[in-house]
Amino acid sequence: MTQLSLTKGVVQEITEFIQRLFLEDEVPWVVGYSGGKDSTATLQLVWYALASLSADQRNRKTVYVISTDTLVEQPVVARWVSEAHDLIRRASVEQDMPIVPHRLTPKTKDTYWVNLLGRGYPAPRQTFRWCTSRLKIAPSNSFILNVLKSHGEAVLVLGIRKAESSRRSAIMSRHESRRTRDYLSPNASLPNSQVFSPIESWSNDDVWLYLMQYQNPWGRSNKALMQMYRGASLDNDCPIILDTTTPSCGSSRFGCWVCTLVSVDRSMEAMIQNDGEKVWMTPLLDLRNEIGVLGSDGAIDDRDRRDYRRMDGSLKLKADQAIHGPYTKRWREYLLRRLLGTQEEIRRLSPGPAGDIVLITPEELREIRRIWVQEKHEFDDTLPGLYEEMTGCPYPFKDDLQPHSFSRSEWELLEELCEGDHVRLDMLASMIDLAQKSRESIVRKPIKQELEGIIRRCFYESEEDAVAFHRHRSHLRGSLLIQEDPDGQA
Repeated sequence: MTQLSLTKGVVQEITEFIQRLFLEDEVPWVVGYSGGKDSTATLQLVWYALASLSADQRNRKTVYVISTDTLVEQPVVARWVSEAHDLIRRASVEQDMPIVPHRLTPKTKDTYWVNLLGRGYPAPRQTFRWCTSRLKIAPSNSFILNVLKSHGEAVLVLGIRKAESSRRSAIMSRHESRRTRDYLSPNASLPNSQVFSPIESWSNDDVWLYLMQYQNPWGRSNKALMQMYRGASLDNDCPIILDTTTPSCGSSRFGCWVCTLVSVDRSMEAMIQNDGEKVWMTPLLDLRNEIGVLGSDGAIDDRDRRDYRRMDGSLKLKADQAIHGPYTKRWREYLLRRLLGTQEEIRRLSPGPAGDIVLITPEELREIRRIWVQEKHEFDDTLPGLYEEMTGCPYPFKDDLQPHSFSRSEWELLEELCEGDHVRLDMLASMIDLAQKSRESIVRKPIKQELEGIIRRCFYESEEDAVAFHRHRSHLRGSLLIQEDPDGQA
């Protein structure tokens, strides 16, 4: 059996340090709470330390408890955290504690589905990890910056530990070298704030020993928390992320259910296999695997789902191949069908709270529709029909956008005329949409510029034509350089 380093003396020493630090000034505290074991242990330590102070002492300033809900959190954990917030809020009032929980979410324009389905961003991968900054860093930093604006300073209390990984240990040690006192490190990404890490030296066993020996003060069962961990093979939390130096949550049980930063979600697979009550999560796993489809090299292989042009219509080559850009219209529509179908399947088959699960919010659907129609010029406006087809309910926001004069049948005729050439379809649809919008406009210059942009974006007949054109242009440039400077001199 592993020898545990945690003793009552160690806990008492940390408790007294928390009390001294809290009473030193009026600087508010922000505690990161993900619902996992490390953040639970950290919040418990703070709670018990403040509970031992007098009411006047502990209520001298506010302790904010923040949890970031990416809106694609694993549903079991999302419900756990939501219930915990209710318990924390109630217990804080009953025990006269200065602890206030806050659930943070990304802005609608930054959510996973708005970027993946709306803008067509390809599934996140290690070389294009667009999700972390939008879903996790931005909501947390926005809240903390508001605290800094109001109070000038803040102390961030995080359940980070050196034993989590060698990378985490190296990062913490680097910040530790700039400390002015124990447990407190400067925060490079948020000036005027310091990071307080009370369990930084604890092992996994230390954390679990503490949680099993000390009852949860807001009424949540720590044994139930252990049971939630027991169902999966890994033992990592997904912490509150404040900057890009924090490791990915991809290997974590408490990450996003759509996470494609790892090739296989063994945690979700294990939870489904080990717990009969979680079989309803199978459709989520199937959809996640379809989004992150793997090639023979073990990397995501979705070239055939993506436009060969970049988001702005430009072409970028690597080893004489086009680096594909956003998802195509057809694939985005297919994925929306799959998502809505998965949501309906879970609601129909799962017992209990999962029966009212929301995988995509109405606000996200409205923004996706706006992007498709107004930014991508897809004036066939398919989203309301897709929604009604998959849910059996009328789309509630049909009057959000200015109605277009083209019907679905006319769009299909346009597709037929283009004979399957999606580039030509893109160009004609964009031009028609621009003409419709410019009828009442008296400013011609922006219209001319936008028209030129459409032509540049749709200049090529096909991917092969685009690659051949750029090869030829590169060859001509090389020939001109040789003619102008045959000796290779400036």
